[in-house]
Amino acid sequence: MSNPRYTSPGSFVSLTSRATSSCPTTARQTTAATSIAGQDIVCAVSESRGISTTIGLAFVNLATAEVVLCQICDSPTYVKTITKIGVFEPSEILFMNTAEESRLRHTLQANHSDPTFTFLDRRFWSDKTAHEYLDRLAFPDELEYLKLCLGVNYFAACSFAAVLKYVELELQRVFVFHSLRIRYEPSQGSMTIDLATIMSLELIQNLHNAKSRDSLYGVLSQTLTPMGTRLLRTNILQPCTERTTLTARYNAVEDLSTKEDMLVSVRHALKGFPDADKVLTSIILVPTRETVQYIEQSVNNVIMLKTFMSAMKKVYQALGAAQSELLLTIRQLCSPANHHTVEQLINETLNEQVAYQTKPLDLRNQRIYCVKTGVNSLLDVARQTYKEANADAAELVAKLAETCGLALDLKYDTARQYYICIPTAEADPLSDIFINVYRKRNRIECQTLDLVKLNQKIADSHEEVVTMSDQTIQELLRGVCTKVSLLFRTSEAVAMLDMLATFAQLATSHDYIRPELTDTLAIKAGRHPIRERIHTSKYIPNDAYATPQSRFQIITGCNMSGKSTYIRSLALITVMAQIGCFVPAQYASFPISQQLFARVATTDDLDANVSTFAAEMREMAFILRHVQPQSMILIDELGRGTSTIDGLAIAVALAEALLASKALVWFVTHFHDLASILSERSGVLNLHLAADIVPEAAKMTMHYRIAEGPVPDRRYGLALARLVDLPSDVLDVAEKVSDELDRNAQRRDSPSRAIAIARKRNLLLSLREQLILARAGTMDEESLRHWLKELQDEFIIRMAAVGKDLESTEENDQDTSSDTAQDQDHVSINSRPSSGSSTPNVSPNLGEVTVQELSPSEAIQLGSESESSSITNDSMTLV
Repeated sequence: MSNPRYTSPGSFVSLTSRATSSCPTTARQTTAATSIAGQDIVCAVSESRGISTTIGLAFVNLATAEVVLCQICDSPTYVKTITKIGVFEPSEILFMNTAEESRLRHTLQANHSDPTFTFLDRRFWSDKTAHEYLDRLAFPDELEYLKLCLGVNYFAACSFAAVLKYVELELQRVFVFHSLRIRYEPSQGSMTIDLATIMSLELIQNLHNAKSRDSLYGVLSQTLTPMGTRLLRTNILQPCTERTTLTARYNAVEDLSTKEDMLVSVRHALKGFPDADKVLTSIILVPTRETVQYIEQSVNNVIMLKTFMSAMKKVYQALGAAQSELLLTIRQLCSPANHHTVEQLINETLNEQVAYQTKPLDLRNQRIYCVKTGVNSLLDVARQTYKEANADAAELVAKLAETCGLALDLKYDTARQYYICIPTAEADPLSDIFINVYRKRNRIECQTLDLVKLNQKIADSHEEVVTMSDQTIQELLRGVCTKVSLLFRTSEAVAMLDMLATFAQLATSHDYIRPELTDTLAIKAGRHPIRERIHTSKYIPNDAYATPQSRFQIITGCNMSGKSTYIRSLALITVMAQIGCFVPAQYASFPISQQLFARVATTDDLDANVSTFAAEMREMAFILRHVQPQSMILIDELGRGTSTIDGLAIAVALAEALLASKALVWFVTHFHDLASILSERSGVLNLHLAADIVPEAAKMTMHYRIAEGPVPDRRYGLALARLVDLPSDVLDVAEKVSDELDRNAQRRDSPSRAIAIARKRNLLLSLREQLILARAGTMDEESLRHWLKELQDEFIIRMAAVGKDLESTEENDQDTSSDTAQDQDHVSINSRPSSGSSTPNVSPNLGEVTVQELSPSEAIQLGSESESSSITNDSMTLV
């Protein structure tokens, strides 16, 4: 079959017939998302060069005027890409014309037989053209967001340009200005992390030193194979969101970490493992014109494949004690029985002793003698000629050394082939017989005319042997290609094993623990995985707890008290948990996060003509556009790039929007009014980083520990100013102004009845949530009884305090109308809410039940049962 070629601008030749493929064909299944089937959908696919696989996809639906873009970090078997294309079911798939023989194209043909494959010239795949189309066709209100997406997803942008250029030139259709629906859709099954978050959290690279290993990738990167290293990096950038996958990884890491002998054996078996992905890619990717270099490389590939097969046996044996399902699957893929056919082909063709070499002469000799003797008689004759020529070179140098009375050493490198090395002390004066002289510090490198002639004879013999070997090698490679899909799966299994073994090694050497996957984020003594490496003896661990009733946590505190480090540690531990790694903590449980956003303090971007405030607003707009209830969001300072009033107003508005999103949010701020304004909102929790401040002594002691409530001393800035020795009169004026502002704030923020009711409602919501969590917990009866008693005491104390505040505000609020009072009493704890009320309730049957009268399980059941029940007594007892 002739290869399809691009003929002229605006004209394309399509590949409409199936290419021969050794991969098994799988029938395409209809999915729930195929309501678009039958419509004209064109897909453009672009792929990164090299071994690391990044795929850009662009789907254009000509029936609904919609474009969907995505960029995927995929495996060598292109599982995610195949799945994505299977969902959209395009009628035509576009490739770059340089990808006619790519593995991706053959894989897609084997799995999707219906689409027509078309090849476009390289110049149509331009990210600059993509941005021009974006300016012309996108909706104006979505333009900035789409520019941000395409700006960090180069291959998706190239596919977008190609597919629209094809529609315009070949299909002769154009879209009206700003009429095209364009949507960027991230890869499913993985957490979405944008580029700014990747950089700010130092997931891959340190912010201050690109060569430093002080990043999450640097901390975790103890892999031993190139495949494992790439897989680890891909997982950090796209953490898994599949509960079953994560559980399987946890089981495997636990299996490895609890069996030291197996872990040591696995790590030893992985050392020196060849880059299987690169080897297999070189085997199936062939040039249109064969050269001597390609033939030589084919021999190297076969030898590397033999090394790969031998290494798999070691892995299979090392996993003999494995019990987890994932490790057993990996062991099965590495089983010699699965690769018997390939191994038999190799054994029938290659010498048993051949192994991959690194020294130039050894590398050349292995190409000569890799094929078994007797496979090709002419090859055996050519090899004998090569052997004799090498012996002649050694004999020539030996005779020359005897004649000249010098200590001559025969050396070899790829460029000069054989040359002579003479110690400098013995080479003065040097005879004229030596040519091509290179003087080094302690030796002289040279040749003779006879040696140059022998080098040429040896080179000719080498080329003849390699050419004769090529026929045998190519027959072997054709047989290997029939099993290449299994070999790729095995390579992926080895990469996964390498990553899991690394996690197990980290767990045993750094005291990491297995996390749990629950609906609650709970971390006890969590540590920052990067900072604890830098400050091993000084780092202070912290706790964290987040539920729907504490999903928005406002964190205040002194400068340099550790606020940023605290929230970053939560994000990094979450990422570690969602790649299957154990985490640095005493206990940890996590809900699965679908998205991770981090907005940290920024500076002016002079190149983009963007101020700090503009950069903040742009990043927050991106977050608000994509936030979902399962998101995790970190906000480190907001609104400080503009005026105080405007900054606070915007911070409050954005906080309200994030609170309404139901996502887990950690909001670090120096706006104390923000904490006051939102303190009574359901779902809000005020925290601070503890510090001891002694203004008189100009002393500040940071404890770096998280504590409940807003920061006690709001004037830590004045204390810090005293430490830098500002003039006393300046500090006195600042203190007076601060006192006056505090008095005004206290008068303005005096308690009201609405606030007291909100506090009571939050107490009830928190109580109900804790009872529900306890009902799903695993505490024994006695521990549960003790915990419920403490919960009861705390609830009564807090409810009593709220009751006093409510009474105080009622006494001071004489002008409140009776109708308003009745409306407010409707949501009071002493009344039963209507059926439409959202106030959480505890069963009225609790009454004055005591610990001795009611079992813990019954108390929890009564306290958390239906929304229709209500509280009828302020002094009711839980247990």
